[in-house]
Amino acid sequence: MRLQELTDRIERLAAATTDTPEQAAEDDAAAPRRRTIIGIVGEPGAGKTTLAENLLALLNAGTPDPEQQQFAHVPMDGFHLADAVLERLGLLHRKGAPETFDVYGYAELLRRLRRDRHNAVYAPGFERTLEQPLAGLVPVFPAAHTVLTEGNYLLLDEPGWRKVREQCTEVWYVEQDDRLRIRQLVERHIAFGKSPEAAEAWVRDVDQPNAGLVRAMRDRADLVFELQ
Repeated sequence: MRLQELTDRIERLAAATTDTPEQAAEDDAAAPRRRTIIGIVGEPGAGKTTLAENLLALLNAGTPDPEQQQFAHVPMDGFHLADAVLERLGLLHRKGAPETFDVYGYAELLRRLRRDRHNAVYAPGFERTLEQPLAGLVPVFPAAHTVLTEGNYLLLDEPGWRKVREQCTEVWYVEQDDRLRIRQLVERHIAFGKSPEAAEAWVRDVDQPNAGLVRAMRDRADLVFELQ
Protein backbone atom coordinates (compact mmCIF):
# COMPACT_ATOMS: atom_id res chain seq x y z
CA MET A 1 0.00 0.00 0.00
CA ARG A 2 1.40 3.39 -1.02
CA LEU A 3 1.29 6.63 0.97
CA GLN A 4 -1.24 8.08 -1.45
CA GLU A 5 -3.59 5.19 -0.74
CA LEU A 6 -3.28 5.91 2.98
CA THR A 7 -4.01 9.61 2.51
CA ASP A 8 -7.05 8.70 0.40
CA ARG A 9 -8.28 6.45 3.22
CA ILE A 10 -7.78 9.23 5.78
CA GLU A 11 -9.72 11.68 3.66
CA ARG A 12 -12.59 9.20 3.21
CA LEU A 13 -12.73 8.57 6.96
CA ALA A 14 -12.68 12.30 7.63
CA ALA A 15 -15.51 12.89 5.20
CA ALA A 16 -17.59 10.19 6.88
CA THR A 17 -16.96 11.12 10.53
CA THR A 18 -16.07 14.81 10.73
CA ASP A 19 -18.71 17.43 11.39
CA THR A 20 -19.49 20.14 8.88
CA PRO A 21 -18.69 23.73 10.00
CA GLU A 22 -22.38 24.18 10.81
CA GLN A 23 -22.43 21.09 13.03
CA ALA A 24 -19.21 22.13 14.72
CA ALA A 25 -20.89 25.36 15.82
CA GLU A 26 -23.68 23.48 17.61
CA ASP A 27 -23.80 22.38 21.23
CA ASP A 28 -21.46 19.58 22.39
CA ALA A 29 -24.34 17.20 23.04
CA ALA A 30 -25.54 17.57 19.47
CA ALA A 31 -22.10 17.03 17.97
CA PRO A 32 -20.32 14.32 19.99
CA ARG A 33 -17.83 13.39 17.30
CA ARG A 34 -16.17 16.39 15.74
CA ARG A 35 -12.76 15.17 14.70
CA THR A 36 -11.42 12.04 13.08
CA ILE A 37 -8.62 10.42 15.11
CA ILE A 38 -6.32 7.99 13.28
CA GLY A 39 -4.04 5.96 15.54
CA ILE A 40 -0.74 4.58 14.25
CA VAL A 41 0.77 1.77 16.30
CA GLY A 42 3.87 -0.36 15.90
CA GLU A 43 6.87 -1.84 17.65
CA PRO A 44 9.57 0.52 18.95
CA GLY A 45 11.57 1.81 15.99
CA ALA A 46 9.05 0.65 13.36
CA GLY A 47 8.78 4.11 11.78
CA LYS A 48 5.50 5.39 13.23
CA THR A 49 6.62 9.00 13.51
CA THR A 50 8.18 8.99 10.06
CA LEU A 51 4.97 7.63 8.56
CA ALA A 52 2.82 10.21 10.37
CA GLU A 53 5.07 13.07 9.26
CA ASN A 54 5.10 11.88 5.64
CA LEU A 55 1.32 11.58 5.62
CA LEU A 56 0.94 15.05 7.12
CA ALA A 57 3.24 16.52 4.47
CA LEU A 58 0.98 15.11 1.74
CA LEU A 59 -2.30 15.94 3.43
CA ASN A 60 -1.32 19.54 4.27
CA ALA A 61 0.46 20.25 0.99
CA GLY A 62 -0.46 23.71 -0.21
CA THR A 63 -1.39 24.94 3.29
CA PRO A 64 1.82 26.29 4.87
CA ASP A 65 0.08 28.17 7.71
CA PRO A 66 -0.20 25.71 10.65
CA GLU A 67 -3.32 27.49 11.92
CA GLN A 68 -5.12 26.72 8.67
CA GLN A 69 -4.01 23.11 8.22
CA GLN A 70 -6.76 20.52 8.37
CA PHE A 71 -4.58 17.62 9.54
CA ALA A 72 -2.56 17.56 12.77
CA HIS A 73 -0.15 15.19 14.53
CA VAL A 74 -0.20 14.45 18.27
CA PRO A 75 2.32 11.78 19.37
CA MET A 76 1.77 9.67 22.46
CA ASP A 77 5.35 10.40 23.60
CA GLY A 78 4.29 13.61 25.35
CA PHE A 79 2.61 11.42 27.95
CA HIS A 80 5.84 9.80 29.16
CA LEU A 81 6.06 10.21 32.92
CA ALA A 82 8.99 12.43 33.90
CA ASP A 83 12.18 10.73 35.05
CA ALA A 84 11.70 12.07 38.59
CA VAL A 85 8.33 10.33 38.78
CA LEU A 86 9.66 7.11 37.25
CA GLU A 87 12.51 7.07 39.73
CA ARG A 88 10.09 7.50 42.63
CA LEU A 89 7.96 4.65 41.27
CA GLY A 90 10.96 2.41 40.66
CA LEU A 91 10.26 2.33 36.92
CA LEU A 92 13.10 4.37 35.43
CA HIS A 93 14.79 1.20 34.18
CA ARG A 94 11.58 0.35 32.27
CA LYS A 95 11.03 3.75 30.66
CA GLY A 96 8.89 3.21 27.55
CA ALA A 97 6.86 0.31 28.97
CA PRO A 98 3.06 0.75 29.15
CA GLU A 99 3.04 1.59 32.86
CA THR A 100 5.49 4.49 32.34
CA PHE A 101 2.89 6.63 30.51
CA ASP A 102 0.04 8.79 31.77
CA VAL A 103 -2.46 6.70 29.82
CA TYR A 104 -5.57 8.27 31.32
CA GLY A 105 -4.26 11.74 30.52
CA TYR A 106 -3.60 10.63 26.95
CA ALA A 107 -7.11 9.17 26.58
CA GLU A 108 -8.63 12.36 27.97
CA LEU A 109 -6.66 14.52 25.54
CA LEU A 110 -7.89 12.41 22.61
CA ARG A 111 -11.45 12.72 23.91
CA ARG A 112 -11.09 16.50 24.05
CA LEU A 113 -9.56 16.59 20.57
CA ARG A 114 -12.53 14.68 19.18
CA ARG A 115 -15.03 17.09 20.69
CA ASP A 116 -13.44 20.55 20.95
CA ARG A 117 -13.04 22.41 17.67
CA HIS A 118 -13.78 25.81 19.14
CA ASN A 119 -10.38 26.32 20.76
CA ALA A 120 -6.73 25.56 20.16
CA VAL A 121 -5.69 22.47 22.11
CA TYR A 122 -2.08 22.35 23.33
CA ALA A 123 -0.80 18.81 23.78
CA PRO A 124 2.44 17.81 25.52
CA GLY A 125 5.40 16.78 23.41
CA PHE A 126 8.62 14.90 24.06
CA GLU A 127 12.04 16.52 23.77
CA ARG A 128 14.49 13.83 22.65
CA THR A 129 17.61 15.75 23.63
CA LEU A 130 16.29 16.03 27.19
CA GLU A 131 14.46 12.68 27.10
CA GLN A 132 11.62 14.43 28.94
CA PRO A 133 8.01 15.43 28.20
CA LEU A 134 7.24 19.12 27.75
CA ALA A 135 3.80 20.60 28.41
CA GLY A 136 1.99 22.61 25.75
CA LEU A 137 4.45 21.83 22.97
CA VAL A 138 2.06 20.55 20.26
CA PRO A 139 -0.79 22.86 19.15
CA VAL A 140 -3.91 21.59 17.42
CA PHE A 141 -5.83 24.49 15.93
CA PRO A 142 -9.61 24.58 15.31
CA ALA A 143 -9.09 24.26 11.53
CA ALA A 144 -7.79 20.69 11.97
CA HIS A 145 -10.58 18.18 11.43
CA THR A 146 -8.32 15.10 11.57
CA VAL A 147 -5.57 14.16 14.03
CA LEU A 148 -2.94 11.47 13.54
CA THR A 149 -1.67 10.07 16.84
CA GLU A 150 1.04 7.46 17.14
CA GLY A 151 2.54 5.28 19.82
CA ASN A 152 3.28 1.72 20.83
CA TYR A 153 0.26 0.70 22.89
CA LEU A 154 -2.89 2.09 21.30
CA LEU A 155 -4.28 -1.44 20.89
CA LEU A 156 -3.27 -2.82 24.29
CA ASP A 157 -6.23 -4.59 25.90
CA GLU A 158 -5.73 -3.17 29.39
CA PRO A 159 -7.48 -0.51 31.50
CA GLY A 160 -6.64 2.95 30.29
CA TRP A 161 -5.38 1.79 26.92
CA ARG A 162 -8.87 0.58 26.05
CA LYS A 163 -10.04 4.15 26.65
CA VAL A 164 -7.39 5.33 24.19
CA ARG A 165 -8.67 2.92 21.55
CA GLU A 166 -12.24 4.11 22.09
CA GLN A 167 -11.26 7.61 21.01
CA CYS A 168 -9.72 6.48 17.70
CA THR A 169 -11.74 6.21 14.51
CA GLU A 170 -9.27 3.61 13.25
CA VAL A 171 -5.92 2.25 14.41
CA TRP A 172 -3.28 1.17 11.90
CA TYR A 173 -0.39 -1.18 12.57
CA VAL A 174 2.98 -0.34 11.00
CA GLU A 175 5.59 -3.03 10.60
CA GLN A 176 9.14 -3.05 9.27
CA ASP A 177 11.93 -5.54 8.70
CA ASP A 178 12.99 -6.57 12.20
CA ARG A 179 16.74 -6.31 11.63
CA LEU A 180 16.37 -2.82 10.20
CA ARG A 181 14.05 -1.78 13.03
CA ILE A 182 16.50 -2.96 15.72
CA ARG A 183 19.47 -1.32 13.99
CA GLN A 184 17.58 1.97 13.76
CA LEU A 185 16.64 1.74 17.44
CA VAL A 186 20.26 1.25 18.50
CA GLU A 187 21.37 4.14 16.28
CA ARG A 188 18.67 6.39 17.74
CA HIS A 189 19.72 5.63 21.32
CA ILE A 190 23.36 6.37 20.41
CA ALA A 191 22.36 9.63 18.71
CA PHE A 192 20.69 10.80 21.92
CA GLY A 193 23.61 10.06 24.21
CA LYS A 194 23.90 6.37 25.03
CA SER A 195 27.13 4.49 24.41
CA PRO A 196 26.90 1.72 21.77
CA GLU A 197 27.02 -0.89 24.53
CA ALA A 198 24.32 0.83 26.59
CA ALA A 199 22.17 1.31 23.49
CA GLU A 200 22.34 -2.37 22.57
CA ALA A 201 21.57 -3.39 26.16
CA TRP A 202 18.55 -1.05 26.32
CA VAL A 203 17.15 -2.41 23.06
CA ARG A 204 17.64 -5.99 24.25
CA ASP A 205 16.32 -5.55 27.80
CA VAL A 206 13.61 -2.87 27.38
CA ASP A 207 12.64 -2.18 23.78
CA GLN A 208 12.42 -5.78 22.63
CA PRO A 209 10.14 -6.98 25.48
CA ASN A 210 7.91 -3.97 24.70
CA ALA A 211 8.00 -4.93 21.02
CA GLY A 212 6.62 -8.34 21.95
CA LEU A 213 3.65 -6.71 23.68
CA VAL A 214 2.96 -4.60 20.62
CA ARG A 215 3.32 -7.49 18.19
CA ALA A 216 0.66 -9.45 20.08
CA MET A 217 -1.88 -6.69 19.26
CA ARG A 218 -1.33 -6.78 15.50
CA ASP A 219 -4.55 -8.65 14.71
CA ARG A 220 -6.63 -6.00 16.48
CA ALA A 221 -5.64 -3.28 13.98
CA ASP A 222 -8.02 -1.95 11.32
CA LEU A 223 -5.17 -1.90 8.80
CA VAL A 224 -1.65 -3.37 8.63
CA PHE A 225 0.89 -1.33 6.69
CA GLU A 226 4.40 -2.53 5.84
CA LEU A 227 6.83 0.37 5.78
CA GLN A 228 9.23 0.16 2.86
